[in-house]
Amino acid sequence: MLYKTRGIVINYIRYRETSVIVKIYTEQFGIQTYLENGVRSAKSKNKIALFQPLTLLDLVIYHKDGKGIQRISEIKCNAPFQTIPFDIHKSSIALFITEILSKSLQEENGNTPLFHFLNNSILWLDGVTENYENFHLQFLLQFGTYLGFSPENAQEMSHELSIHTQPVLTKVLENQLDVLMNTQYDKAPKIDRFSRNQLLDSIILFYRLHVDTLTEVKSLAVLHDVMRG
Repeated sequence: MLYKTRGIVINYIRYRETSVIVKIYTEQFGIQTYLENGVRSAKSKNKIALFQPLTLLDLVIYHKDGKGIQRISEIKCNAPFQTIPFDIHKSSIALFITEILSKSLQEENGNTPLFHFLNNSILWLDGVTENYENFHLQFLLQFGTYLGFSPENAQEMSHELSIHTQPVLTKVLENQLDVLMNTQYDKAPKIDRFSRNQLLDSIILFYRLHVDTLTEVKSLAVLHDVMRG
């Protein structure tokens, strides 16, 4: 049966000579896997761009509950990126977010509030021109609320980390974390690189306590290196 839905590309893998198997987070059906034939052929050189990570899509799809791999009938980009693919800082953040999403999104059911959060966050990152250095920290803290494990405050996170994995965060880091938890993207405070990296490492450790599938985050080292400001 055919359905219309919006989607956010998570990742894809090559399949045979010209096809791809792509994972998309859809507004109506949650995380889904699709087989798309011919997108890597000489006649479809531009179509593969639709499956780059975090691309925002309008889809018409064939959907059958319980089927492992679905099919796409129609596809188009609903908001072409203006900056993310061309800015190394933004593309590094996008790569990191994509990896987190790929290891955290599991449900094959629609979650409209979560979809709107992801969609709006990606659009904000693409549109902003400055002061987005802490975006990935704020994104993780907000994303955790949709996954069901966001702490009430920095002290709660610090306490849980101290029990399971790490020493308690310093008071300075706790204060910075509290501000990030209660601030919109465009109101983020200035945080130095060293503190930002410490906070990010702590947030990821907190995620690992709650998301069994979140193992090594390979893009983290690149992100630390690029976000030097």
